[in-house]
Amino acid sequence: MSDDERVEEKELDLSSPEVVTKYKSAAEIVNKALQLVLAECKPKAKIVDICEKGDSYIREQTGNMYKNVKKKIERGVAFPTCLSVNNTVCHFSPLASDETVLEEGDILKIDMGCHIDGFIAVVAHTHVLQQGPVTGRAADVIAAANTAAEVALRLVKPGKKNQDVTKAIQEVAAAYDCKIVEGVLSHQLKQFVIDGNKVVLSVSNPETRVDDAEFEENEVYAIDIVTSTGDGKPKLLDEKQTTIYKRAVDKSYHLKMKASRFIYSDICQNFPIMPFSARALEEKRARLGLVECVNHELLQPYPVLHEKPGDFVAHIKFTVLLMPNGSDRITSHALQELQPTKTVDDHPEIKAWLSLPVKSKKKGGGKKKKGKQAEKAAEGEEAKPEAMET
Repeated sequence: MSDDERVEEKELDLSSPEVVTKYKSAAEIVNKALQLVLAECKPKAKIVDICEKGDSYIREQTGNMYKNVKKKIERGVAFPTCLSVNNTVCHFSPLASDETVLEEGDILKIDMGCHIDGFIAVVAHTHVLQQGPVTGRAADVIAAANTAAEVALRLVKPGKKNQDVTKAIQEVAAAYDCKIVEGVLSHQLKQFVIDGNKVVLSVSNPETRVDDAEFEENEVYAIDIVTSTGDGKPKLLDEKQTTIYKRAVDKSYHLKMKASRFIYSDICQNFPIMPFSARALEEKRARLGLVECVNHELLQPYPVLHEKPGDFVAHIKFTVLLMPNGSDRITSHALQELQPTKTVDDHPEIKAWLSLPVKSKKKGGGKKKKGKQAEKAAEGEEAKPEAMET
């Protein structure tokens, strides 16, 4: 193996401190971007304006990093800011002409991602646009997603298998009389790869199968949990709502329409690998050109899916690094106060999962800062099913 190959191999792995730093820097930016987006979520605020602010913040913050290095380092938005409301499950990131606004009492799902040199940190968070504690079925569905995320964090560790996580999160959702939404995949993340081959299925059924896989040290995962008070089988209602796409790098086709060729050239130049929003393209040309690109599989669409009107949907996604000393969840945001109608008190298996440590205890070791010690102690504690801080 040449020196270059050794360097490349090391760069892709968490055993390299530089890679860990890039993941954590991307996470810090996306966590702050989420905070900024949440602050903008007010009744009558336009969804498109909020999404744009989230993306702009990520572009601005990543743009300030690695400016003076010899080799150009790609950095920026890894997944466009989405703001999906109420029974809309995911991927709502409208075009500039869209007038949709938020209303008091809306259940908001915010989903976004950032990368530095292709090392990706993603996050999704659920918030109800109201003062005071969240109660009733809205609280149940958020508590179900949060508890499922806490259980997944403790089961995504070296030696465990992906189907263990699938089974566990469904059990948690059922305890809250909710469903895990079908079709959601938790992917391994690699450099410039947001949808790695190792995946955790949200719901196992005959139509959807994935290869059995075992988690290994130094891997990174985006754990994606979506819960619903409905049947958990969301539908695509309107293809025109789809605005997020990712270039299929392994596909090629000679496009017939001029508008398609123009748009595809723009995409190849500006968004060669990561998902992007059609907002970044010229709107009139994009509407024409994107259809042909999708029809010939040059682009992979991220459809806007919906549960039935009146269903409550919650979404929590986090990025976790499987470090030698245990799992390191690098993206999250504290939840509002929840007062769910259900608990997991009568579910010993779920309580046992929640009592598992996140970090492994290390023998010996030198002096640590007091703050770090407190942090480590907290990480080993049993997770509270409705805990606000995750």
